[in-house]
Amino acid sequence: MSHWTDAHCHLQEQFLRGDDASLAVVSETLSRAYEGGVDRVVVIGTDLTTSRQALDISALEGPVEIYATVGLHPHDARQDIGPVLELAREQHPKLVGIGECGLDYYYEHSPRDDQRRAFAAQISLAHELDLALVIHARDAFDDLTDILSSEGVPERTVIHCFTGTPDDATNCLALGCDISISGVVTFKNAELLREAVRMVPLDRLHVETDSPFLAPVPYRGTANEPAYVTVVGEFVAELRGERFVDVREATSANTARLFRFPAR
Repeated sequence: MSHWTDAHCHLQEQFLRGDDASLAVVSETLSRAYEGGVDRVVVIGTDLTTSRQALDISALEGPVEIYATVGLHPHDARQDIGPVLELAREQHPKLVGIGECGLDYYYEHSPRDDQRRAFAAQISLAHELDLALVIHARDAFDDLTDILSSEGVPERTVIHCFTGTPDDATNCLALGCDISISGVVTFKNAELLREAVRMVPLDRLHVETDSPFLAPVPYRGTANEPAYVTVVGEFVAELRGERFVDVREATSANTARLFRFPAR
């Protein structure tokens, strides 16, 4: 019987520059996660610095298995993507995915053209390296669908922190993408998201924290951490009318398939 898996977290946000003292804080965070029933996490890169830190964190030893991704977030898409691509091509042994990448037309911290170019480049990289693709999508599902259709959806692709409508979920599933659910599903104003979660097939569903952001109710307003993925998973199970143990087993297996974790 498996524990919970946090399919998407940003532990590098909890320390300064990856010094030993900060890594100790990460270890403490992961110890709390394990005590709460979490035994695997994926630390997500969003630019060159955080991608390198994610790989460094993945080397930590302890009861929680740690994996990493390398990517350029749409907020940072105006940056030179070349070094990020080069880092990924080094094929670190704990590297399991490309991203978080995609489109964010809500904040638009980078011009849309830069976002689209960076996204297309990372889709191509996921194909090249045969790695999972981790997508960030906010207020941009039409363009997201167009680019994925044009570039070809990698065989293993997930929409992280999905916050779209049931129709958005249907379209993403039809493209071959999995859906990952964060603590947003517990928020009072997330009824459309809850409708979407009810209709996603269990074998296409993942749970995540996106920590240190988006802590679920009753922790909303505090720093999120991987231990709280159990809150998300149990809320999703109740929402769907399923046993939490079945959701735990399914989502952990789905994330292991998505990222090709080694057998244990």
